[in-house]
Amino acid sequence: MNPRHSQIVQMVNENKRIQVSDLSEMIGVSGVTIRQDLNYLESEGHLKRVHGAAIALQSDDIDSRLTVSFEIKQALANKAAGLVAPNETVLIEGGSANALLAKTLAERGDVTIITPSAYIAHLLKNTSASIILLGGVFQHQGESLVGPLTKLCIEHVHFSTAFLGVDGYHPDTGFTSRDMMRADIASSILAKQRRNIVLTDSSKFGQIFPSSIGKSAQISIVLTDDNANSEQLDSLRNMGVEVILG
Repeated sequence: MNPRHSQIVQMVNENKRIQVSDLSEMIGVSGVTIRQDLNYLESEGHLKRVHGAAIALQSDDIDSRLTVSFEIKQALANKAAGLVAPNETVLIEGGSANALLAKTLAERGDVTIITPSAYIAHLLKNTSASIILLGGVFQHQGESLVGPLTKLCIEHVHFSTAFLGVDGYHPDTGFTSRDMMRADIASSILAKQRRNIVLTDSSKFGQIFPSSIGKSAQISIVLTDDNANSEQLDSLRNMGVEVILG
């Protein structure tokens, strides 16, 4: 990301929504250049383009995040579904790619899904899937359940595979989240020592957020697309993490 791109991302995140014309004036380049920059930054998962403007993705608004790199995320979800055996019980923590995975598995109809995500549970309301929604404190924006009650629920449910969403990965920090409470829930899931799978598109690689998610060595598999940074993927392989490119 060049300095102008970094400046644009910072301005979009600070304003939550900003017009192309305002970006053009403040940065001092043409509207055509700004639109090209925004298209690139959207493809990399840093923001969302809407008509005449850009909006921030520095939130857990899954509806907005689903639209970014949708085809890649759906392909990853399809690949991840192939890792789930018939009649298996899986825990799906949250995130846009994992929401698509939950929908794919629900349509299959032979998997029990445990989740702390009210968004995922609502997404599957018109399916016949067996869903266990964990309790806890409801986060309105991300539609997730978090806190001590959620952690207690995780201790008392049983599953063979967990799928986790992340916001960033860097070899220096491991997997990170922008939300401290969700990171705490993810760490509780990892502590169960099941088959833990991180499902994420390549835009998360190289990004660092405040809250750590367990230890990278607790992850069994990372499933991502082939645009992910090869050196960072190698850092995971060196810790014994299996990397699958979808």
